[in-house]
Amino acid sequence: MSGSSSVEDLPDQCKDLFTQDGVLLKACLGRPITDLNSIGMLCIVENHDNSKSIEWRPNDLITIDSDTQDQEWAVVNTIGISMSYAKGRRQRTFSGNITADYATARARIIRIPLEELKTFRVTRNNQQMQFSTKPGVWQTTFYFQHGNAEIFVASLKNHVKTAKTRHDRNTYVVVEPNTESQVLNKSFAELDIFTENTTDVVWNLVSNFKQRPYETTMEAFSKLTDIVYYGNEGASGKRDVSEEVADLLTKSMNEIDEATTVTTLTRQSDEYEVVTVNPMLPPRPVIPRGTPLSTEKWEGLQDTEGRVTEVDGVRQLIFRGGIARSIRHLVWKYLLDYYPWHMTHAQLKTLHKKRTEEYFTMKLQWRSMTEAQESRFAEYRERKNLVEKDVNRTDRTHPYYAGENNPNLLVLQDILMTYVMYNFDLGYVQGMSDILAPLLLLMGNEVDSFWCFVGFMDKIASNFEMDQAGMKHQLLQLQQLLMFVSPELANHLVQKDSGNMFFSFRWLLVWFKREFSHRDIMRLWEVLWTGLPCANFHLLIGVAILDAEKDVFISKDYGFTEILKHVNDLSMCLDVDKILSNAEGIYHQLVSSPNLPDQIRVTLGLPTINISTSTHSEADNNKPSTSRGTENGYPRI
Repeated sequence: MSGSSSVEDLPDQCKDLFTQDGVLLKACLGRPITDLNSIGMLCIVENHDNSKSIEWRPNDLITIDSDTQDQEWAVVNTIGISMSYAKGRRQRTFSGNITADYATARARIIRIPLEELKTFRVTRNNQQMQFSTKPGVWQTTFYFQHGNAEIFVASLKNHVKTAKTRHDRNTYVVVEPNTESQVLNKSFAELDIFTENTTDVVWNLVSNFKQRPYETTMEAFSKLTDIVYYGNEGASGKRDVSEEVADLLTKSMNEIDEATTVTTLTRQSDEYEVVTVNPMLPPRPVIPRGTPLSTEKWEGLQDTEGRVTEVDGVRQLIFRGGIARSIRHLVWKYLLDYYPWHMTHAQLKTLHKKRTEEYFTMKLQWRSMTEAQESRFAEYRERKNLVEKDVNRTDRTHPYYAGENNPNLLVLQDILMTYVMYNFDLGYVQGMSDILAPLLLLMGNEVDSFWCFVGFMDKIASNFEMDQAGMKHQLLQLQQLLMFVSPELANHLVQKDSGNMFFSFRWLLVWFKREFSHRDIMRLWEVLWTGLPCANFHLLIGVAILDAEKDVFISKDYGFTEILKHVNDLSMCLDVDKILSNAEGIYHQLVSSPNLPDQIRVTLGLPTINISTSTHSEADNNKPSTSRGTENGYPRI
């Protein structure tokens, strides 16, 4: 090639993975003002050392050697298809002094290594994009003149793991890379359970897991529900694997999470260290369950105008024995903060009218949205599609939701979509349909179900947040409680790579919804909603379940796989009254213990008295000491 040479022949060569033309440089720290407002090409490139970067190249440095490019390639490049899969590779040519021209060109190219990228933001109708490699500083700003940044962002997400920030939905945080995709891919490949193309299913779930691992776990649950409900043991010859993909997701999280070896954490100054305890607990009392709150008792605890005068007494009665079915639909409205305890019947009637108007106003907001509006509202479309997909597989074996064209499914979907408008910051996350289904089944009313759902979600919203901090913190608290109540079992779990308690994730996420029948989950939930006898009583429910299975786990020397399988096999086989009784007995054991550490006291909402324990277990003596800092007052996992 006379008078010119390809960049491919020069040092620092790279392969373009994605390109987008017509990108204007608006701002760049430390950049000469002459380069601003220049048009160029924004690319994702793979470097010679296999690292990847974002590059912006001004158009006046790029020419196309027409002798080496055919018309087909020009079309492919125009629509932004990845260069690595197009015909040939784009040749950038320079004339004159090769070395000098190349050095000048490289000096004007803006490069952002993906390993240094911290955050990026998309604004102005998805046409403006900013990048940052330092917290709080936007180093570069680009404007997409042709279309918007959606395709570029989608391509970028194939190379970095991101999460939207909680308070700014336009800003993405780049999460540190790990081996999630490889672990998950291997796990799914070993199953052979899907009726459709396994590779596609695996990739979709893996891709989603990168962005939203906890929500994708629920997607796996739903996938398996489809298989079990709609015939996996028939023509396809597949076996019933009702929760195995969920298990593997949990296993994968186990393998990749940094907290796999963490046991109980005790506060020492401003850090946490790995410790275990072996307390001498007092005997566990056997506390029988009481009788449900009856209509007569309920009416007797109200004044003549309908105010509930003995709120504490009502809560105590519900905690002891639940609620009679005849008044459950009414009392739940109080427990879920829909109805204030102090209101009269007349005031409640006015409140119900107001809440009805509010509900249908919010419902109208999304029902009146046009297709054109939806086409410009990506987040809304994503949530709507997710709701529709989840509703179609929620509790379909229950008569209330069974069958084709079931009107109750439409109501379920309408409530969830209205909640998206009510709380758009949280929106919809898979698993919420599980929470709503029993409420709608009981209430049989769209408005009442919605406001009760709002009250329930207010209690457990942190379970569904993108940063996962709420779920991780609860898993840690559960492990701490188990280590104190049953150190032998807790140490066994640690030795079998299950000390992070991920196998109990489903329990905590949807408050044991998948473990009990509709009838029993209603009884369990109403007890938990009382807030008695302590904070986080649902964690003691988990401890009670595990403690009851201790002999099985230890005597049979169950390893990781057997523990997962056994925990899943407990679904629909648990005695709710026995579990509630045992959990209450554990609570009384704990509060009677003279050496209850402050970390346990904080979990249960008890006053702290500066007691901690630092006795290391045998299992930890063989492990390196680990210390972790704190974040927002909580230990980081």
